[in-house]
Amino acid sequence: MADMLLELAGITKTYPGVVALDDVSLRVMRGEVLGLIGENGAGKSTLMKILGGVAEPTAGVIRIDGRDHRALTVAGATRAGIAFVHQELNLFENLDVASNVFIGRERLRGGPLMLLDNRAQHARVAPLLERLGADFAPDTPVELLSIAQRQMVEIAKALSVDARVIIMDEPTSSLTLSETERLLRVVADLKAAGVAIIFITHRLAEIMTCADRVVVLRDGRTVGELARGELSHGAMIRLMIGRDLKSLYLPPQSEPRPGGCDIAGLVTSAFPDRSIDLSVRHGEILGLAGLVGAGRTSFARTVFGIDRRLAGEVRLDGAPVRIASPRDAIRQGIYLVPEDRKRAGLVLDMPIRENITLADLLHHARLLLIDRGSETRVARAQAASLGIKAPGVETQAVTLSGGNQQKVVLAKWLSMQPRVVIFDEPTRGIDVGAKTEIYALMRGLADRGVAIAMISSDMEEVIGVSDRIAVMHEGRISGVLDRARFSEYNVLRLAIGQALEPAETAEDMT
Repeated sequence: MADMLLELAGITKTYPGVVALDDVSLRVMRGEVLGLIGENGAGKSTLMKILGGVAEPTAGVIRIDGRDHRALTVAGATRAGIAFVHQELNLFENLDVASNVFIGRERLRGGPLMLLDNRAQHARVAPLLERLGADFAPDTPVELLSIAQRQMVEIAKALSVDARVIIMDEPTSSLTLSETERLLRVVADLKAAGVAIIFITHRLAEIMTCADRVVVLRDGRTVGELARGELSHGAMIRLMIGRDLKSLYLPPQSEPRPGGCDIAGLVTSAFPDRSIDLSVRHGEILGLAGLVGAGRTSFARTVFGIDRRLAGEVRLDGAPVRIASPRDAIRQGIYLVPEDRKRAGLVLDMPIRENITLADLLHHARLLLIDRGSETRVARAQAASLGIKAPGVETQAVTLSGGNQQKVVLAKWLSMQPRVVIFDEPTRGIDVGAKTEIYALMRGLADRGVAIAMISSDMEEVIGVSDRIAVMHEGRISGVLDRARFSEYNVLRLAIGQALEPAETAEDMT
């Protein structure tokens, strides 16, 4: 086919005792957006490693411009015009943006010493950042950038090599709604210029927006392909998990109980001139929406005692509690499931057992020595209760899928006595099947009387899972919506600081 850029035909990849890919085939056409979807463990990452030259297939053919290759090297993939935007950020924090974009391809200027040409690099990167609508300059140190901004640097890095095929692996996982819309416009521009995009995401709404075709993997096999006119959430989910999913919203077993966690006049270091008043009741899931930078994570870190509280108080069941550190919060039964589970929620090179018991070691100590038997019993019970998929509790956390890693973080707190749990982006980078399990776990906690606050940038999630939604704008609560008032329109108006229309004004603003 004249418009075909590359084809993977009959790709199989086996490891000792494991078939990671089994006769997978897909083709990529010039100027198309190919959606590649599947649950974690479906084989997407392995397939992309093969395409990028990181892994060698056991069988099959990689066909580029009509020429067959048994395998590619990393350099060969780059020469063929294949570029990656990885979900896991591969940046050097001590370097500026331009240096990261050109890492390994530095621009040099003449002379016997061949010095680094920073000016040339900055001049090349500036239009790329402008194209992406980035709000930072080429000479900005990466250590000063937010996660969303760092993701933009990764995209600029891919654009800088003039690739013919760009593989985007969860490129919007850390982006705001407006940043996501901007990225999708960039994808459309690249498509119009003849660049092919392989777009990997768990956010099916984005696939619906940008994909021309979708290939679905399940258990290492190609289980279906959907043309543009065949795309729907239901069709994609059925192929991904082999069954239909129920609505995201799981109604509570009973009405929220009196009491819970009341935040009064809370002032965070991120917004020292703003205060937050908010209540999370026993037995409810309160969604906390807002744009990136609105102060939601700072709010969570302050309530949990990581960041210093400048003013205000936290009350549990009406009684003020002193929280000056995470240890204080843990003693009060206030727990945080952080946004970045790998850096802040887990010790990746430790086993599941030690991660689950890490926050409550004194409970497992005998004469100041850790009772491994006690740890093992608790870890096995939690792993069974939460359905953690692993050979055993001695399995290192780094080897687990994103959904199972999140369950380990949750198991750490459930092994204790939670009263309030704050989830910060609980399903970021998690597949659709694992998401429903996390939602069910959250609802189960709420039904036990735990007060749940869920920070989420996924509009479908925050509307589909919450009992109420509090919206933040520039360090304050701009409004609280009950389910009768849920809509993307209302959430977005509050998120950008606009009042709701009179007929839709929320009665309860606390």
